[in-house]
Amino acid sequence: MRLKTALAMTGMAVALLTAPTLAQDVRSDDVKQDRKDIRQDRRDLRSDRRDIRADRKDIRQDTKDIRSDRRDLSADRRELAADRKAGDKDAVKGDLKDIRVDRKDLKTDVKDRRADVRDLRHDQRDRRQDRRDLRHDRRDLKADQAAK
Repeated sequence: MRLKTALAMTGMAVALLTAPTLAQDVRSDDVKQDRKDIRQDRRDLRSDRRDIRADRKDIRQDTKDIRSDRRDLSADRRELAADRKAGDKDAVKGDLKDIRVDRKDLKTDVKDRRADVRDLRHDQRDRRQDRRDLRHDRRDLKADQAAK
C-alpha cells in the first residue's frame, strides 16, 4: 500500500514538475501566433486604407463625370430648342440622338458612383473590423506574455 502511494505521489510530482514546462511551450506558441495575427491584421488594415483611398478617388471622378454629363445634356437641350425654333429637322434629329446618348452616359455614371459609395461603406466596415481584430490580438498577446 505504501509503495503504491509512493509511486502515485511520485507520478503526481513528476506531472506537477513537467506541467509548467509544457505550459510554457504552449504559451510561447500562443505568443508567436498572436504576433503573427497582429502582423496579418496590420497588413489587412493597410490594404483596407488603400482601398478606401481608391474608392474616394473613384467617387470624386464619378462626381466630375456626372457634372460634365449634366452640362453636356443641358447644352444639347439648348441646341435642340434653338434648332426647333429655326425649324431644322435634321439638326433636331441629331440633337435628340445626342440627348439620348448623354442621358445614357449620365445614368451609367450615377450607377458607378452608387457602386463606389457602396464599396466605400464595405471597406470602412472592413477597416473597423480589422482595427477591432488588431486590438483583440494585442490584448491576447499582452495576456499571454503576462502569463509567462
